[in-house]
Amino acid sequence: MGAVLYIRVSTDEQARHGVSLDAQEERLRAYCVMRDLTIVGVIRDEGVSAFKHLDKRPGGAELLECIASGRADHVVALKLDRLFRNAADALALTETWNRAGVALHLVDMGGAAMDTASATGRMMLTMLAGFAEFERALISERTTTALTYKKDKREAYAPTPFGYSRKGTRLHEDTAELATVARIHAWSADGMSLAAIARQLNDEDVPTKRGGSWYASTVRYLLRNDLYTPATAEVTA
Repeated sequence: MGAVLYIRVSTDEQARHGVSLDAQEERLRAYCVMRDLTIVGVIRDEGVSAFKHLDKRPGGAELLECIASGRADHVVALKLDRLFRNAADALALTETWNRAGVALHLVDMGGAAMDTASATGRMMLTMLAGFAEFERALISERTTTALTYKKDKREAYAPTPFGYSRKGTRLHEDTAELATVARIHAWSADGMSLAAIARQLNDEDVPTKRGGSWYASTVRYLLRNDLYTPATAEVTA
């Protein structure tokens, strides 16, 4: 009964210090001792986002190869979100593993361990994956609502946006930068491409918020951000 341990942290800082990685491994090893599972490998994804599909992560690809080659018939991870991006990912891949005779063990699912070696475990995984997806959607909704509120009230959020300066928790208009926003909206309305607008701004040596170069992605962000509307930009300009 060979088990491969999968450990992931999402930030480079966590990866450098190794605290979360080591803590995860310690718990997974203790679980394997309790379940009499022989550890055949420990795979770490350090500083890798959960939004990456498992086969797009260095450690994730190694894990899938390990399973495909038959070197392990148990996968042990701390929580669902260490392995999968969302509920659909989790259910699709664990179903594939089940058909291949590979069991997934999650050591901390709401304070209790579970595995997919039994029908009960598979049912629990389906339910918990659904709840996890629901919770993620709720958090996203709350975040969007809070961000919209802060924008409407001109309260500071994240890095100070282009077109504004920050004083305490409040955002105050920077007329010079908002004039640039107005020009960007006007150019876009005239049919200029994002790359062409960025090139024009760079040619004119228009400073960005942090002093770097303009890129098409920067221009796209300004055009799509509801903090800046063409009407507001025109009035301010």
